[in-house]
Amino acid sequence: MIFRDLGQSAESHAFELIFESDGTAMSPDLSARLEDCAGHCDWALVPAEGRRKTLLICDMDSTVIGQECLDELADFAGLKSEVAAITERAMRGELDFEGALTTRVAMLKGLGLDALQRCFDARITLNPGARTLVRTMQANGAHTVLVSGGFTFFTSRVARAAGNLESHRGNTLLDDGHALTGQVGQPILGREAKLAALEDESTARGGPGNAIAIGDGANDLAMIKAAGLGLAYDAKPVVAAQADAAISATDLRTALFFQGYAADTFVEAG
Repeated sequence: MIFRDLGQSAESHAFELIFESDGTAMSPDLSARLEDCAGHCDWALVPAEGRRKTLLICDMDSTVIGQECLDELADFAGLKSEVAAITERAMRGELDFEGALTTRVAMLKGLGLDALQRCFDARITLNPGARTLVRTMQANGAHTVLVSGGFTFFTSRVARAAGNLESHRGNTLLDDGHALTGQVGQPILGREAKLAALEDESTARGGPGNAIAIGDGANDLAMIKAAGLGLAYDAKPVVAAQADAAISATDLRTALFFQGYAADTFVEAG
């Protein structure tokens, strides 16, 4: 067994243990020790081979950023609590995503277009480590993608703010030139579309096994489960239970530690 200190970044100090395995389930003792860490540290068991990924594909709302854009936008219409309640249920997998999105957007009919930029400027903030994750992977040759059930108005701006991700995908809010019409452009980008984005973006990069996918909601599960390394970030229980690993005690830089990057190789954001 080899012990390696990966160093400290922000409030996190990372270590790795490299050991041989026959590929069977981990021992009950190791499993129990790792479970004891829950809530205090984040950990992952990953194969050494192919550990560094060539594609980063991330959800936006409550993953790369700390907010749900639609909930914040609804606040400008005085409807945040109503919209947020639907969002929460959809992210837990209790509601059909497409139906829940259509319902929430319909509630915003008539909201002036100026509210979108005001919402972005006043409410939207990157989660800790987001820009460092993006820039470090880019510096090491990875392609970076933002894929969201949210809206292209926000994905375009967040992609730029988070380190100029090379690609972004989202839904389209329809308007009449002055205000929102309460409709969403079709087809809606939901769970299966996120999986399709992973498959499409990874085609030239050796397939989904060479990707790291990060998300928090039920509509992220398909891409998380299909990626070579699927991470749940501060996620709903249904997502954390099915991901390869979860990040809940630390920040997005941990996705770099999981790939074997040492802290002194991080491209820290200014």
